[in-house]
Amino acid sequence: MKSTTEYLTMKVPARMDIVNITDQVERVVAKSGVREGLCLVNAMHITASVFINDDEGGLHQDYKDWLEGLAPHEPTSKYRHNRTGEDNADAHLKRQVMGREVVVAITNGRLDFGPWERIFYGEFDGRRSKRVLVKVIGE
Repeated sequence: MKSTTEYLTMKVPARMDIVNITDQVERVVAKSGVREGLCLVNAMHITASVFINDDEGGLHQDYKDWLEGLAPHEPTSKYRHNRTGEDNADAHLKRQVMGREVVVAITNGRLDFGPWERIFYGEFDGRRSKRVLVKVIGE
């Protein structure tokens, strides 16, 4: 069995944004030499997410609007977590909704997606570097 681990560094200038990382993950899979297996992609920060969906700008804006409606950033004083000196309680909640990781099958050396599926990094407390783990295992 083969195994490859790489870390992507994300530095999103906006507080909240969605970044397509599919090409970066595909490069790791190709470099791994794995023909049949699994690829785990994991946001390694508790205010960021990795998820699979369609790469369509309107949908991405809908996500941002919906998440902001569920857990608005302002007023920051409404969150107990922010009493610790932080201002990112909303980002923790948004991450919980959007998820921590995805696992994608690798078939014939490629990510085995359904139609329109792509991998995204969701940033909910940006403006500093964060990591995404890409772990490929298989034969």
